[in-house]
Amino acid sequence: MLAAFDPIYALIMLTAVVACGLLLRRSQSALPLSKEERLAVGVGAFCGAMITAKLPFVLSDPVGMASGMAWFADGKTILFGLIGGYMGVEAAKWAFGIRVKTGDSFAAPVALAVAIGRLACFRAGCCFGVPTDLPWGVVFPAQGPEPRHPTQLYEAAFHFACFLALIVMRRRGMFHGNLVKLYILTYLAYRFATEFIRPEARLWLGLTGYQWACLPLAVLFAWLWRRDSPRAATYAAPPQ
Repeated sequence: MLAAFDPIYALIMLTAVVACGLLLRRSQSALPLSKEERLAVGVGAFCGAMITAKLPFVLSDPVGMASGMAWFADGKTILFGLIGGYMGVEAAKWAFGIRVKTGDSFAAPVALAVAIGRLACFRAGCCFGVPTDLPWGVVFPAQGPEPRHPTQLYEAAFHFACFLALIVMRRRGMFHGNLVKLYILTYLAYRFATEFIRPEARLWLGLTGYQWACLPLAVLFAWLWRRDSPRAATYAAPPQ
């Protein structure tokens, strides 16, 4: 079912995209990439993120998938969007023969974009938490009168903190070549923990589907970190 158009939601999401684009342009300024190569990795990131963010919801709606309408219905997941964005960049680099490591340049801009985007989730009243008696609980009218954890705001604060930390770490040369993997691994841990206060369906061992997804993804990105670490010294130096 398509939601009614909300101009404020749209404005917040547009702000997230523009902020990410401007910061990404600056963070990639020192990389030896042509304009065409920068466009390729940017489009790869955007398309990979958008497709995979929708994919779980499309696959869970066979009727909508058959008609194509499932792609335009409500529902996106940041978890798969981040992974898809990473894979989209890797696919674009493979297709265009780009050998330059770009992960560090994406980490902080993406964290800022997600932080802003979660404010749009709060505006829309989606991605809420379970009922709570804590004084900062928020009532989402569509979900009833009980206050709930504003998990959208928790996550906005988490990603903004990551944004600040990633900026500092890149300037200091910390985790050189692995910043985006560090960001994704940190988010996987955060998401696993906060699923306990989100009203998602429980599957095996009382864990949600997102928690089960976090486990193999954490193993994958830990392996990618280890694979790339010996080559970190060959990466382009971070901008001063």
